[in-house]
Amino acid sequence: MADDHGHVLVVDDDPQIRLLVARFLQRHGYQVTGAPDGRVMLEILAHTAIDLVILDLMLPGRSGIELCGDIRATSQVPIVMLTARSEESDRILGLEVGADDYVTKPFSPRELLARVRAVLRRARATRKADAGQVSQFVAFDGWNVDLRRRELVSPSGTLVDLSTGEFDLLVVFVEHANRVLSREALMQYAKARVSDDPFDRTIDVQISRLRRKLEADAQGGQLIKTVRGAGYVFTPDVRSREGQPA
Repeated sequence: MADDHGHVLVVDDDPQIRLLVARFLQRHGYQVTGAPDGRVMLEILAHTAIDLVILDLMLPGRSGIELCGDIRATSQVPIVMLTARSEESDRILGLEVGADDYVTKPFSPRELLARVRAVLRRARATRKADAGQVSQFVAFDGWNVDLRRRELVSPSGTLVDLSTGEFDLLVVFVEHANRVLSREALMQYAKARVSDDPFDRTIDVQISRLRRKLEADAQGGQLIKTVRGAGYVFTPDVRSREGQPA
């Protein structure tokens, strides 16, 4: 059944691309809905349970970057960006506003399918792992994390909005506090997209976003430190809500 695989929303102003993607994903068991612009996309998201959004960067009216920000303001639904540009800056911009992955046009339908499967697999595995956590709450440096509800509360009591990738990365840091982790280890632990490109900065962008959000309300200074030539280290002591080490 298509519903077993998931419901994908394809947002692209090119009807041929919407049709191509829809037919290909449907052949592989997905339910697919199309939208030509942001207005229709937001209407669908407001009334339909969507498991993943494929969002074109270049759209009439509001751009895919702006719409990605709109989605992230209220939802953690996984997002795969489509872009006709190959420059690193465009890929990074999409990740900066909360996209989970990207595919560059012209793309192979099989590559897009692989990206969709990988992003959905990570999201579902994370939800399953969170549901099985022995300790639901952990704390560090005044921050509180609800692992099951996937919520981060700052020392001042503010609920901080994190993308799926950012929260997954935070969980990795929490589980490996005060240990130096290489980029490769972080990508593996967070089940991030594997890339053979040494200049792929996906993990660096996620770390940068997470670091900025933590430092905006940090009590003890920098929480994620860069270790030159080695990777990153999460510096605070992490404890369960009951006061025992997490």
